[in-house]
Parts: sequence; structure tokens; C-alpha cells
Amino acid sequence: MKHIVIVGAGQAGLQAAETLRAGGFDAPITLLGEEAHLPYHRPPLSKAWLAGSLGADQLAMRTAAALERKQIAVRTGTKVVSIDTAGQSVALADGSRLGYSGLLLATGATPRTLPCAAAATGAVRVLRSRDDADAISARLAHCAQRGLPLIVVGGGFIGLEVAATARQLGVAVTILEAAPRLLERVLAQSLSDWYARLHLGHGARVVLNARISGIEAAADDTVEVHLADGRVFPAGLVLVGIGVDANDALARDAGIECASGIVVDAHGRTSAPGVTAAGDCTIRRLDNGELLRLESVQNAVEQGRAAASTLLGLDRPFSGTPWFWSDQHGRKLQIAGLSRGADGWTVRGDMQGDGFSVFHFRGARLIAVDSIDAARDHLVARKLLAAGASPTPAQAADLTLDLATLIDGA
Repeated sequence: MKHIVIVGAGQAGLQAAETLRAGGFDAPITLLGEEAHLPYHRPPLSKAWLAGSLGADQLAMRTAAALERKQIAVRTGTKVVSIDTAGQSVALADGSRLGYSGLLLATGATPRTLPCAAAATGAVRVLRSRDDADAISARLAHCAQRGLPLIVVGGGFIGLEVAATARQLGVAVTILEAAPRLLERVLAQSLSDWYARLHLGHGARVVLNARISGIEAAADDTVEVHLADGRVFPAGLVLVGIGVDANDALARDAGIECASGIVVDAHGRTSAPGVTAAGDCTIRRLDNGELLRLESVQNAVEQGRAAASTLLGLDRPFSGTPWFWSDQHGRKLQIAGLSRGADGWTVRGDMQGDGFSVFHFRGARLIAVDSIDAARDHLVARKLLAAGASPTPAQAADLTLDLATLIDGA
């Protein structure tokens, strides 16, 4: 009997289920999620949901009625403990088993924690799930009421988005970043400096090269963050945003190839026949053999489509240009491409103005564009990168030139 089981009820899992139905799969589809909630959007958790400006109906991706109409069975609060690839079944925590004709793993990722925070766990949080966000929201309200600060450990996107939301709520914020600059892994120095100025301008404190030696419970339901240089930062809440690890243990224990993520190709295929994977749990092997790990909504959606298409017997690989976004203090960053390995860059627009873009080059080739409040630049950049078209640095900086005209001649 045909039956596709999807482990993970997030963006990638839901996208895969709907792609299967749209592609004509008319047998049972079962979506298994560990959380108590139906599939919901994660990006608002650090922003509108945390600020209390988004309702539960807006956070939800689909209603129960919509999923029922599509005959997608969603089992919430359900944990898969093992996979039998030979017998084509998964074992659940309640002792039951589900057989499958096709399996898709969309198990997501888990935030990294700080072992030194074990003694102060009540006020030390990570943000990944709706329940995480709800706990952080309650603690931020506590901080606002008592005048206690938030300490954000990690100057990445999640940490900075929560920092911006906390300032919006009137909570004092200190950002502790171990690197010499914010967002070091993903942005050029010029944009790192721009983001530091943005947060400083909204009243946050930014501490770079901050090495944490311990986080300890203190009096009156507060905590203290200790740095290696002896400085101590009291807080009512500590948000740890130091990255995530792919949830690949289930696949690894089943003998499926993993390398800091479930290894997949552009079709979402794993090393096990009949088993595909998508989303933050994966790492993609490129045509040149390199491994690429992406954590984004776009990646989850496109991999979900590709993996579902594979289960349908179709050839629809995902090989599009990566893109990402972040909203902080009313400014929108949109990234097209990957700037790692860039050896040159130029700015289009005024970095002190309403909108601008940073174009990244490797040699003469455009490899990425980071846009702040410049949506047209972002859309054109995605088309340029997809077409393999590269403006010169002078052309990229020339506001009188319509860069879209370069696409047709690529």
C-alpha cells in the first residue's frame, strides 16, 4: 500500500505534503510533528509574534480544516525514535510503528546552548519554537515590569532580531558577540559596522570579542553573565543565539549518510533508497562534491518541493540562487547569493540613506548582493545571479544604470 510519511511538521514538511497532493499523489500522507502545534511560520517568532503584534491565526500556515480538505493527516506531539529502512517503517515513542512506501525527513535543527548556563536555566533561553517564543515573551514582560535588562549572547540574525524587539518593548539590551564584529559569518565588514550603528542608535549596548566564562543564578530571580576578562553583566533574561545543529541523529542511527546534516543531492535524495530529506536538517552535496548547508525559508520550501517530486518519480531538482532576509528596527535586509569568498565589493546607493545595496564580487564575477530597504535591487540581483550576469563594480554603483538591462545579454 502506498503511504508517504513525513517526519517533521515545519515549513519543509508541509511544503512537501502539499507538493505531493498537487502532483497527483492520492494515497495517505502522514505528517508527524513533535510539537503540540499545527505547522506555523517561524520567522515572526523573533519579531511580530514576540512583540505581541501577530495573532495565532496569522502565525499558522494552515488551519486544521485546510489540511483535512487536502487529506493530509497531521499527528502533533508525536516523536519518531527510529527508522527501519529495510522494513520501510518508523517506530514512534508510544511503541507503535508506521509503514511507508516513501519517507521524507524534515526534522529541522536544534539551537546550541551554553553548558555554563546550567545553573541558571530558568532565565536562560534559546529561540526555535513557538513555545520558546512564548516563554521569552513572558520573561521580557517580567524584565520590562522590573526594569531588568536582556543579555543577548550572539550577534547573529536571531539574537539581533530579538534584541530589536526587546528594545521596541522598552527593555534594556546588551549584545555580547565573541567575534570582532556582528554577523561576521554572513556579512561584509561594512554591513557589520552598519548593523552595530543601527543597534547602538536604538539604545542597545554592543560588546565585541566577548568571551563568556559562566552564567550564574543571582539573587531575586536574576542571572549574571561573566566574561573571561572579569566583567559581569546582570540580567533578567539571557537569550542564547549562537547557531543551530541539524537534527540528523535519527537518520544517522538508521545508517543514512550524514555530515553535520543529512546529506542530500539537489533532488533531496539521501543515501537510503526511498528516503528523502529537506530543510534545516540537511546538507546538500553540490555537483563539484562540496557540501553546502543553508538555513532559510527558501531552502526549506524548495527542498521540500524537490524531495516530494522525487517521491513522485519526477525530476525537479532545486538549484536556485539562495536568498534570505532579516527585519530589525524597521530596516529590511535582503540577501541574494552567498558572499563567502568575495574579494571585492561596491556600494549602490548611500549607506547613510534610506536604502542601499552591497554588491560582492569574486574576481570579475558577481556572487552576492546584500540590500537594505532596496527591494528592487534585491529582485534584480536574484535575476542577475540566476542568469550568470555580472555588472562591473562601476556599473553596480551607477544609479543611472538599470541593472536589469544586463540580464538579457548574459
